[in-house]
Amino acid sequence: MTNLEIANAHLRSEDVNVWFGERHVLRDVSLTFPVNQVTALIGPSGCGKSTFIRTLNRMHELIPGAGFAGKVFFNDQDIYNPEVDPITVRLKIGMVFQKPNPFPTMSIRENVLSGLKLSGRRGYNADEIVETSLRRASIWNEAKDRLSDPATSLSGGQQQRLCIARSLAMEPDVILMDEPCSALDPGSTRRIEETIVELSESMTIVIVTHNMQQAQRVADQTAFFLAEDGMPGRVVEFGKTEDVFNRPTDPRTNDYVNGHFG
Repeated sequence: MTNLEIANAHLRSEDVNVWFGERHVLRDVSLTFPVNQVTALIGPSGCGKSTFIRTLNRMHELIPGAGFAGKVFFNDQDIYNPEVDPITVRLKIGMVFQKPNPFPTMSIRENVLSGLKLSGRRGYNADEIVETSLRRASIWNEAKDRLSDPATSLSGGQQQRLCIARSLAMEPDVILMDEPCSALDPGSTRRIEETIVELSESMTIVIVTHNMQQAQRVADQTAFFLAEDGMPGRVVEFGKTEDVFNRPTDPRTNDYVNGHFG
């Protein structure tokens, strides 16, 4: 990791360790997430990818019995400093989950604005934010004539893009995506991937994925996580996506990306 990479990083972790009760599930994870790039986290189920991504905006601490050690820096400030408000962190580092989770009792428009209202923000142009957020999430043309319809009237892929729009309305610097396409059909997956690439021009994105082709299509850099022989999950290899998939330095990486296990 060069000093230039650190200077251009919205987000970086240093020696992150995670426990659930007495079970040590992640060990010494240090990663840098540069501005305007997509980072993919890959690896077999149970190696700690989803757990790690939740430490990047302090959602991990919401789980009963969860433990954490290490540091996560956002714009050079440790977000785990006791003086830092975790709500503020989560507004600037948004999250999109594996399954679409729009608020079912709210309309499409109300979903987009829900975070702004819950955070108590005032003085915003609601119409402008709704249109801009839906456009950036590549769903405006499909939703503009039905903004008053329930969010649940949308298809699964549309609901996921609505959830992205809901996060974008808060103007985050970073969006974390935990397997955002795993429950979607190929067409919806393609639209989400196109949206990820477009959004990376203006923000930092971290995505957990089990889809090796997806990682190669959207990610600038990739981290391979692995947990072996009952040991905590850790990063085995981290670098440019092209290198991780085509010129890995660790034989375990080569075996995983070529489908020999996992």
